[in-house]
Amino acid sequence: MSNRVSRLLLLGGAALASPACFAASGLAQTSVLPTIHIFAPKNRAAKREVAAARPTRARPSSETPEAVAASKLAAKAETFDIARRRLYTTVGTTSYTISHEVIRSLPQGTNQPVEKVLLQAPGVSQDSAASGLLHVRNDHANVQFRINGVMLPDGVTGFGSILDTDLIGSMALVTGALPAEFGMRTVGLIDIATRTDVFNDSGKIGAYGGSFGTIQPSFEYGGTAGGNCGSTALALRTSNCFPGVQYYFTGRYLQTLEGIENPTPSVNPIHDFSQQEKGFGYLSTFIDPTTRLSLITGTASSAFQIPNVPGQPVGQMGNPPVTSAFGITDFNSALLNETQIEDTQYAVLALQKSAPGFDGQLSYFTRYNWLHFVPDPIGDLLLNGVASNISRESYANGIQGDASYALNPAHTLRVGFTVSGEQSNVDNTSLVEPAPGGVPVDAPESITDNVAKLGWLAGVYAQDEWKVTDRFTINGGLRFDQMWQYVDDNQLSPRLSFTYKPFENTTLHAGYARYFTPPVLVEAAPANIALFNGTTGAAPAGQAADPVKPERSNYFDAGIDQLVALRCNSPAAPDCTSLDLGADAYYKQATDLIDNGNFGQALVLSAFNYAEGITEGVEFSAKLHSGDLQAYGNLSVGQEKAIDPVSNQYLFDNTTPLADLGGLTEFQYAQTHWIYTDHTQIVTGSAGVSYLWRGTQFSVDMIYGSGLRTGDDNISSEPAYAQFNAGLTRDFVGWDGKPLTLRFDVVNLLDTVYQIRSGTGIGVFAPQYGPRRGFYAGLAQAF
Repeated sequence: MSNRVSRLLLLGGAALASPACFAASGLAQTSVLPTIHIFAPKNRAAKREVAAARPTRARPSSETPEAVAASKLAAKAETFDIARRRLYTTVGTTSYTISHEVIRSLPQGTNQPVEKVLLQAPGVSQDSAASGLLHVRNDHANVQFRINGVMLPDGVTGFGSILDTDLIGSMALVTGALPAEFGMRTVGLIDIATRTDVFNDSGKIGAYGGSFGTIQPSFEYGGTAGGNCGSTALALRTSNCFPGVQYYFTGRYLQTLEGIENPTPSVNPIHDFSQQEKGFGYLSTFIDPTTRLSLITGTASSAFQIPNVPGQPVGQMGNPPVTSAFGITDFNSALLNETQIEDTQYAVLALQKSAPGFDGQLSYFTRYNWLHFVPDPIGDLLLNGVASNISRESYANGIQGDASYALNPAHTLRVGFTVSGEQSNVDNTSLVEPAPGGVPVDAPESITDNVAKLGWLAGVYAQDEWKVTDRFTINGGLRFDQMWQYVDDNQLSPRLSFTYKPFENTTLHAGYARYFTPPVLVEAAPANIALFNGTTGAAPAGQAADPVKPERSNYFDAGIDQLVALRCNSPAAPDCTSLDLGADAYYKQATDLIDNGNFGQALVLSAFNYAEGITEGVEFSAKLHSGDLQAYGNLSVGQEKAIDPVSNQYLFDNTTPLADLGGLTEFQYAQTHWIYTDHTQIVTGSAGVSYLWRGTQFSVDMIYGSGLRTGDDNISSEPAYAQFNAGLTRDFVGWDGKPLTLRFDVVNLLDTVYQIRSGTGIGVFAPQYGPRRGFYAGLAQAF
């Protein structure tokens, strides 16, 4: 495992407070905007919600100079957090927000990876770690992560999650017709705001573990350092004093005997040990009264054993199959020894400026990724016909700038740019056997196919948010993107969206977006398939290897959100009950649709294009808030279909006619028929409920899937499944009077045995099953 973790300095973090009742929505009303008078029942709980949504700050017990400096810094930071949100708009989109408090109330809480939390959002379906863990609206990948408004650059896709869930103050999944400020990865924006409740010189240390040998210690600490603002009222109001530095950092270690999904339905996987380490840091200070400088750093380092399937026959795979390697003709597949190591570091340095009518942020970001798959030389030759030692490395650096200017109360102009460079290195050394005349010879030889590329991405945008009235807003803009990678290309993309509030608690939205999506650089690396001709690693005869092109698409989206105040006697009522309902429909028509898959024993993704693709669906969501009772439910129905592979065609077999495809080969059928993409799941659902009873939080959540695609050219689907999880947490008085939190969780409460992947379908190499029932417990002591 890489030793870079020990060299990375972890610095500070932050969190957003969650709404106490329900999210008050709507446009700010000003006297100069045309006003439409609507006579409808008013939401009397809105004022209470706005007040509850404001982040709270712990006041020090004494007005010492240090305490006053910390208080002043917290107030200033809160003002700048609000200003940063003005840089971006989500007019005309669907936004589903999960707060830190909601994450803590879920089974497993912050001990689960970010991707597992996202499965509780509408339209997010589960997949195996080898296939990206999740899909949004049946798309493969094409999701961007932003932390405090700055996009994390693409990296190498692996099994491990790189973000620590503890850092999240709030996380919003934004889908639909995105405004012009969002580009490149556009099927979903995962917008993370770091926590803001942690700068009070306190921390937490915890331990969590249980079934499958799981051990997971963690820690966090945050505070405020320095400051010379003094303790007098005059000093507190002075703008030119140095308020100090806010900092927050976290660390987490995971050890488990089930690192990735079990390829068999058994309780305990074979050869699946994993060690994973994560760290996060945040540091923030003010240069002057209108300028804030912040630094985010993070690290993730993981090692995985690749789990085995016992009873696999020798000599069934390869082109042609291998029956003898190094004089060995038999091999126990349960003893196969494949491993994968992953290493990621990232950092964001952001300079934020806020002045009356103007907000801006200039950011530098960097990310390093390294993935190394190590095969079992003898076992992989006999079982797969090739043993590939694969390394993928990526260095990405870039600059992002965003600015907003309130031209007048009706118009807010936003402009920005991003430019990034990425050096990728894809190394592949494969052990194969020569096969003259189609007959393998037991004289293994190595073939090296290394590719390096410096790629560039750039984008600029301009848009205007026009508040036509106090209830109707139009957001229009243009975006231009340019890529210089294995293919050079560009596109000018118009965006237009609307939000209309016919009543106090009713919001309608609709939008259109033209999207331009470059492929992930390392996944688009070309392969020199001619090197493997005449060996057991040969590609299907006569197949091309055309380069992967950018995807272009037209995206349409429309929806409605309805807030229902079921019981709310007064704005301050502690038992306010509300129901938030949402419905959304979307349609995407794509040219050169990008897809990915695993096309060999190495569980790494390779990209290709379909000539055309169509993605469509509907989503429904509901959230209930009633004092100590919180509940939600989501249901999505959708599909993605595509036709005619037009790049990296060698990944498709074109030699074996298949009866269930009417005697056509896999490639021939896909050329002439609209087929489901392998990651399509027709029906996806999630639900959860939590209740605080006499100091104990009880929670249950679930996910449902009608099954991903399987079979030749994805003509079938896996069986439907539902997985239920349960948990409880309670705070006790611990060391030094600080809270001691106890939690107990059950994953897959009913021990449902279900298959995520069967090992068949386009780009699916190995089977994967969902987790079997597991019991976990944890203690966390605040200090």
